[in-house]
Amino acid sequence: MHGEYKVPGGKLVVVDLEATDGRISEFALAGDFFLEPDDALIDINRAVLGLADTSDVPTIAAAIRRALPEEAQLLGFTPESVGTAVRRALVTASTWSDFEWEIIDDPAVSPMMNLALDEVLTERVGSGARKPTLRIWEWDRSAVVIGSFQSYKNEVDPEGADRHGFDVVRRISGGGAMLMGADQIITYSLYAPASLVAGLTFADSYAFLDDWVLQALHALGIEATYQGLNDITSPAGKIGGAAQKRLANGGILHHATLSYDIDGQVMTEVLRIGREKLSDKGTTSAAKRVDPLRSQTGMERRAILDAFMRQFQEFTGAARGHIADEEYAAAEELVRTKFSTDSWLHRVP
Repeated sequence: MHGEYKVPGGKLVVVDLEATDGRISEFALAGDFFLEPDDALIDINRAVLGLADTSDVPTIAAAIRRALPEEAQLLGFTPESVGTAVRRALVTASTWSDFEWEIIDDPAVSPMMNLALDEVLTERVGSGARKPTLRIWEWDRSAVVIGSFQSYKNEVDPEGADRHGFDVVRRISGGGAMLMGADQIITYSLYAPASLVAGLTFADSYAFLDDWVLQALHALGIEATYQGLNDITSPAGKIGGAAQKRLANGGILHHATLSYDIDGQVMTEVLRIGREKLSDKGTTSAAKRVDPLRSQTGMERRAILDAFMRQFQEFTGAARGHIADEEYAAAEELVRTKFSTDSWLHRVP
């Protein structure tokens, strides 16, 4: 069995193993990480031998830590990342290169259509009717997009939204509200099969699925890292956040919104951003809380998007594609029956 795990912001961990009678009977670790002393690699391999093939990541990591010499230094990986690679091998997880990927950068549609397309394309990837896909969002009007489980009245000031020309819509994934001003943010969606994140915890899958964009940000000179469950940050401040939805047919929606040029004052007038949330982020104002990509790169928004797509293409070998007519039609029907209805928008009052 073969398993791979790219540590977000770190190195590639590769394991090859065999299991006999419920125990790991052969094991070899490899990768582009750094490890001192050299023979600590032997200690790691011996630590995994004999473990039950049902061992979880903490159990595997604990066995490795017990076996490592006190002076061992692991750079670019951790015992937990070895455990993750082992779990991915045991459940025969897929890697990015196992799939043919597409990139969609189609003309702007309404915010509701973007949300409906997310559901349609995720379902189609899960059913095998579409290749795994990266889609760049473009929208024809400003909107506030609230998470699936957020309270409308607690998150949005309707008068402020109306005054500044923001539609209010609800997406199918959880997480917090996104202020989507025209040309002020960068949003993308990944539609992937569940096998790509097999063996990963739900939390670890966030950073795993966004590692390619962290590398793109590094190439633009931004020291981006993942923080907590779903925040993408830099030393200058928060850049954006991600959210996920997993469908019963095996399709995974993972989308992220990055701030390009957010107006902090408008944000405070449209969103009800509480003091507790701000204090949790270690800041005192919404304007300071989200640091835009424009100030950190000096680049036009479209140039950043092009850089992102080049990075994803290099990472996966993706080809350019388009949304099919039948996919647009299915999304339009979802807008009519779901995303434009009060029952959906106010499902959590």
